Amino acid sequence: MALLDVNGVTLRYKTSSAVVTATERVSFTVDKSDRFVLLGPSGCGKSTLLKAVGGYMSPSEGRMTIGDREIHGPGADRMMIFQEFDQLLPWKSVLANVMFPLLTARKLSRKDAEARARAYIEKVGLTRVVDAYPHTLSGGMKQRVAIARGMAMEPDILLMDEPFAALDALTRRTCQDELLQLWSETKFTVLFVTHSIAEAIRIGNRILLLSPHPGRVKAEVVDVDKVSNDDGSAGRLEKEIHDLLFAGEATAH
Repeated sequence: MALLDVNGVTLRYKTSSAVVTATERVSFTVDKSDRFVLLGPSGCGKSTLLKAVGGYMSPSEGRMTIGDREIHGPGADRMMIFQEFDQLLPWKSVLANVMFPLLTARKLSRKDAEARARAYIEKVGLTRVVDAYPHTLSGGMKQRVAIARGMAMEPDILLMDEPFAALDALTRRTCQDELLQLWSETKFTVLFVTHSIAEAIRIGNRILLLSPHPGRVKAEVVDVDKVSNDDGSAGRLEKEIHDLLFAGEATAH
């Protein structure tokens, strides 16, 4: 059984002047330990879809389940990491920020929460700034704290909404490397949103391609982690994905 099953999901939301259809009849599954990427142009509904998986909005049509449970709202089994750097509590230290959801959820005693928080802070390479406050950290370091905080909850799935998009190119590459290294150590499951084809290929083992607004499934690309820059296969896949997204009707890879 898939860890996450999104089945025929249409998402609509109201603005001041209209009802907007963000996605239309989107279906996909995410298996345990997948690095599953939602890829598409701006406005295709991929971030809206991620919020729905997080339980922050309900489908107009279709259903979403995690394990054998239908998603009806937020839960500790799904942790979301956003693009914005201000997702940390500015009055709390790095350690206190990572401990905060553990204590709020009453999953652990304070002693055990601190031990787990320190372990995940070490995994993202921030032990030396454990007592620092967010305003003293770079954008990349703030994102690593957010990742440590999400991972410390040990959720069934980590939801990442373009977490590196606001970083400069070098820092973005470093954060991608660190995320992949962390995945190699723990094999967590991640649902990752991006509009960058190169980032999707670098992060994902499976990529779902969404059409321009409203988002519909165009194709799913599998075995992405088997391509390489060394033999040129990553470059060829990038071109193929570009053509699938932007050159007329697509067929599955």
